Amino acid sequence: MKELNFYESVYAIVRQIPAGRVTSYGAIARALGRDGAARMVGYAMGNAGKANPPVPAHRVLNSKGQLSAKAAFGHPTLMQQLLENEGIAVKHDRVVNFQSVYWDPLTELS
Repeated sequence: MKELNFYESVYAIVRQIPAGRVTSYGAIARALGRDGAARMVGYAMGNAGKANPPVPAHRVLNSKGQLSAKAAFGHPTLMQQLLENEGIAVKHDRVVNFQSVYWDPLTELS
């Protein structure tokens, strides 16, 4: 079996985030043993639209629960709409009750 590259490893984690839950770029980086590589996770998410199978990139936020990458979705409200379709409340580009819907790959995948 071939070793996954960084982007593929990020996508493998993101595909495991359950609907109605969110995580952060930093949490994904830590889960991959790459603490401090949140920006690299962000770059991977910027390319997630090309990934197959699809990656639910709308479930990945910054550490404050903000929809910091909403521009990458091609429409200014699409990321919010996708989250709201899963029952996640968003107000002023921030997930309401972020900690209650937060999914930590370190604890959930161990």
